[in-house]
Amino acid sequence: MRIHHLNCTTMCPPGRRLTDGRRGFTGPAALACHCLVLETPRGLVLVDTGFGLNDVYAPRVRLNPLFRDVICRPALSEEATAIRQLERMGFHASDVRDIVLTHLDFDHAGGLDDFPHARVHVLAEEYRVATAQKSWLDRARFRPMQWSKETRWETYVPHRGESWFGFDCVRELSGLPPEILLVPLVGHTLGHAGVAIDTGDGWLLHAGDAYFYHGEMDLDRYRCTAGLRGYQKLMQKDGWMRWYNLRRLRELVQRHGDQVKVFCAHDSLEFERLEEREKLPPDFPIQPGLVAPVPSLHL
Repeated sequence: MRIHHLNCTTMCPPGRRLTDGRRGFTGPAALACHCLVLETPRGLVLVDTGFGLNDVYAPRVRLNPLFRDVICRPALSEEATAIRQLERMGFHASDVRDIVLTHLDFDHAGGLDDFPHARVHVLAEEYRVATAQKSWLDRARFRPMQWSKETRWETYVPHRGESWFGFDCVRELSGLPPEILLVPLVGHTLGHAGVAIDTGDGWLLHAGDAYFYHGEMDLDRYRCTAGLRGYQKLMQKDGWMRWYNLRRLRELVQRHGDQVKVFCAHDSLEFERLEEREKLPPDFPIQPGLVAPVPSLHL
């Protein structure tokens, strides 16, 4: 299947180098909302949606003010939404038949109502907690108005069976090709999952918010900026499980990095490298694990 990498709105939290690790201490950082578009014989599949049109049109209604104006500060723009990017590629909203979510946080599910005909695939525990709205954090991060019109939910309970590189997984997503799997990575939320895709030449694992900074996958030395360490602690629902799954992802990279390319949702450097690689011709010679250098993501 053909895979496209989209940044569906850049978030601009304060702190620059203390947050995204780039040069300079003043000014905003740049965090991507890394989504995927999969072209399959059965139609388009989106992996996460980023922010949507209604988030752009009515941010004060749709988004919690603390995250909107202080912590995340998304640079909301109609042209950055998944629907507008797909239209520029020649597709229509109706071409998106399925949306697979890593989780239901506001920056991952904001575009759901831009694709009213799509089925939404998510772990059952994520849907349960998001709709229960029990705590202040749940009410701030899970915004029901982003998916209040959604009726075509497909929810899954992980079960032990054939694993994926040692991880439990959901292999049979209703109506989707067998090359797409949900891989539970609980911690950031209680129903958080990665999405694994068999490209034919190896696997991609969209790890969602299981980590935030490329240095967390550095096998020689764990590295994460102070700003992103703090944000992960603020947002985690199960700190022990988050660290446990982070260690397992590092082991996956160490043992199977030649077979699986792991990336997260918000690291701009990872996004830039994968987006640049997507533009290269299929027969372009690239050493394993390497891509051409790319410029910084501009706001």
